Amino acid sequence: MNTLGIVGWSGSGKTTLLVAVLPLLRASGLTVSTIRHVNHDFDMDQPGKDSHRHRLAGAHEVLIASSRRWALLHEFEEQDADLPSLLARMEPVDLVLVEGFKSHRYPKLESFARNWVNHRCGTRSRK
Repeated sequence: MNTLGIVGWSGSGKTTLLVAVLPLLRASGLTVSTIRHVNHDFDMDQPGKDSHRHRLAGAHEVLIASSRRWALLHEFEEQDADLPSLLARMEPVDLVLVEGFKSHRYPKLESFARNWVNHRCGTRSRK
């Protein structure tokens, strides 16, 4: 699948850029999906709900489905998500916009905040 990454430091406008460009791509007739990498733990599940209890009991994957959407929660054991493996799980589309995964090799745009002097994702200083 064709991928285009949007990378940058936290607060640099990555999500703002992605959500501004996505409707334009869709309006041009492209099918577009997104992947977002986070550097912290997250939980889509709600404590006390049955699917959350499935995960706490040790399920390797939990698929939550309704009449309008589904989500697959996959537990990793001491490893980070690998971009090619995640892309392989997605349905084919014209373009996948990737927010994050800056150390992976794929075409990227780098987002900069106005008040930063950046020389690439490796360094940052405020004006």
